[in-house]
Amino acid sequence: MNQHCGKIILVVEDEPAVRRALADKFSGVGFSIIEAKDGEEGFAAAEKGKPDLIILDLLMPKMDGMTMMKKLRLTEWGKKIPIVILTNLSADDKVIYGVTHDEPSFYLLKTDWTMDDVVSKVNAALGLD
Repeated sequence: MNQHCGKIILVVEDEPAVRRALADKFSGVGFSIIEAKDGEEGFAAAEKGKPDLIILDLLMPKMDGMTMMKKLRLTEWGKKIPIVILTNLSADDKVIYGVTHDEPSFYLLKTDWTMDDVVSKVNAALGLD
């Protein structure tokens, strides 16, 4: 039986090609996928779908990823959801504070990681490695 069976990943990414590539990759290895195009839609999808993990971009319209993460962490159900930040935004001190304060599982720059690497990080965050 696939170890990913029953695990739900929410992909919150405003770039359609990147969102589709992530969704295809993770569904291809057995995860169920929920997609959202911005933080506002992502928060609503998380609230409704209660994913096991969120892959989150930071720079998005309507609500950015950092705001979504902070809003999520204020809810009882969202306090413990592992979050993998996958972004083009390099980590400066302000971003690092926001990230460490809200405790995502990983902060990854899109240019530095392959899809297989991201799958490995997600597996690690879910304790599946």
